[in-house]
Amino acid sequence: MTQILDKPVELTDRVSPAERTARRRALLEWVAVHALGVAAALFFVLPFVFVFLTSLMSDSQALSRDLVPHTWEWGNYTKVFDTPGFLTWWRNTLLYAGLGTALTVVSSVPVAYALAKFRFRGRNLSLMLVISMMMLPPQVVIIPMYLFWAKQLDLSGTLWPLIIPMAFGDAFSIFLLRQFLTTIPNEYLDAARVDGCGELRTLLRVVLPMAKPGIAAVALFQFFYAWNDYFGPQIYASENPGAWTLSYGLESFKGVHHTDWNLTMAATVLVMAPVILVFFFAQKAFVEGVTLTGVKG
Repeated sequence: MTQILDKPVELTDRVSPAERTARRRALLEWVAVHALGVAAALFFVLPFVFVFLTSLMSDSQALSRDLVPHTWEWGNYTKVFDTPGFLTWWRNTLLYAGLGTALTVVSSVPVAYALAKFRFRGRNLSLMLVISMMMLPPQVVIIPMYLFWAKQLDLSGTLWPLIIPMAFGDAFSIFLLRQFLTTIPNEYLDAARVDGCGELRTLLRVVLPMAKPGIAAVALFQFFYAWNDYFGPQIYASENPGAWTLSYGLESFKGVHHTDWNLTMAATVLVMAPVILVFFFAQKAFVEGVTLTGVKG
């Protein structure tokens, strides 16, 4: 019995002071890293919690010192949907974001494929032009573009001036897809050509299945941009309430003399919820696509 009881003491005696110090330092580092992680998470999450709790308060309690609603006013969300035009803003936003994203992906993939896998004169110059278009703010060309769409085509008061240009590609989407497609080995493409596939069939049967993460990343970027776009609808659709989007329609919740902040926050939650859900379910493909675009230039 004495020998058995002495064994734990012998094992603890074998731990040197240096090892104890290293273990203590590792524990402190683990605590520090996780504490910073929790602090960073709270920094990003607390604003959403504040918006959500305010959306469930009464009008008199909203933006007061109280952080928790006295009564949980779930009816605020019903009042938001009863707001004239809110469902129309939803429909317009889904049209703008959904159709615009589809057009951007369909038009950008062939261009990115050509820049990544074709060898032709002026390829580098074309790539430089795409990159230069990324550096051009939309505010620089908004006046001539507005005159073209409003005066020449008479499309002011609609979202079509924002949707139609997406059918001709997007510089950022083309560049991001091109960076991703360069990571696909050329041997797969050569094997498809040897089997008799043309370039279009090679793109559809070989490249697209391998480029799903990159396409998903581009689609999410474009969807988020269109869903949250405020500048474009303000320029082209402000004169027609029937063409407003959610981001621009939120302005109507702010009155001249009084603002129903609880309803404004409830509408904000409804606008943010689809974006958060889409990113939550597609985050794996999104992160993978963004990561792999920087593997090879």
